[in-house]
Amino acid sequence: MNTIRKLLLRAVGMVALVVLPMAGVMVMGDGPIEQYLEFPPQTRYVEHADFSWAVFMGLGLGILAVCAPLVVRVIRGGGPKDGVQGRPIAARGRWPWWALPALAGTAIAWVLAWTPIPGLEWVRRFTFSPLWIGYIGCVSACTFRRTGRCLLTGRPGRFALLFPLSALFWWFFEYLNRFVQNWFYFGVQDFSAGEYVMFATLPFATVLPAVMATRELLWSFPRLRVGLDELPELRVAIPRWCGVLVVLSCAAAGLFLIGRFPNQLFPLLWISPLLVLAALEGLSGERVPFEEVLRGDWRDAAMLALAALVCGWFWEMWNYFSLAGWEYAVPFVQRFQVWEMPILGYAGYLPFGLECGLLARWVLETGGDE
Repeated sequence: MNTIRKLLLRAVGMVALVVLPMAGVMVMGDGPIEQYLEFPPQTRYVEHADFSWAVFMGLGLGILAVCAPLVVRVIRGGGPKDGVQGRPIAARGRWPWWALPALAGTAIAWVLAWTPIPGLEWVRRFTFSPLWIGYIGCVSACTFRRTGRCLLTGRPGRFALLFPLSALFWWFFEYLNRFVQNWFYFGVQDFSAGEYVMFATLPFATVLPAVMATRELLWSFPRLRVGLDELPELRVAIPRWCGVLVVLSCAAAGLFLIGRFPNQLFPLLWISPLLVLAALEGLSGERVPFEEVLRGDWRDAAMLALAALVCGWFWEMWNYFSLAGWEYAVPFVQRFQVWEMPILGYAGYLPFGLECGLLARWVLETGGDE
């Protein structure tokens, strides 16, 4: 019964995440509904606010207030720099068989992606997926070398399921972006709807596996998380169910209003889905995702956020010289770009990493592998 209730609440949550933004623009919007359903997306209909030093400084200070204590804690935490209980991690064996092919494939795809070779423009448009398949293989090989195991070998079936889940997962964010238009694709204007789906779905399918493989590698370096399990507890003076309902209501309201106030609420594109899904997990009677943060243990949350940030760096870097890619229009903070991304935009990868971890656990923590 508990499992059925959990699955029903997850289904309700996914439906709500899709329905709420569209319901909001239908009730409160001032533009045609068709513009949000245009496919492939081409029209730019959101007028983004100009850069604002006040907003930039305010958001920057808020991000620092959250991240700086964790970074300082790691730097000053001491403890083992590697291994367990101060013992260095010895190599568990040879590099796995796929290490060299993954490295070679990544290098070849990288060269093709950034090199204007006459007659091979169509190849350049489809190099993003090989790049990320190679990245996943390289990161998994490093983890295997360090620990003797990795998701790719330990739970291959479950790991494979992350690919189709990842495609659906990122298509959802593409849908949410229709209400704020913070990023736009270039080099795909001539694609038909079918070509666009194929072009986009293949790289979208690598997002979750890449983040989870990176998180696994980062976790193998204890020095990155030393002291993060000893931070102050976050005490909440209200019943758990009441807190869950408050979080759920605020996140749902934000999604409902995001299309009406895209300049003011654009950060909720990354935050609200996490809060909605986490709150519904709590209502199911299960442990609230990342509940350990309230007890002062930030290790898992920090490693997931850092994994998404690492992947974000590679996403943005590989996008920069690509023939087909994306560019940004982020209200109030569209300045000081690192690659195409404005520097404060990288903060969006932090909650995104938690969302990746939440969804990946739906697959990775539901029984054994085949």
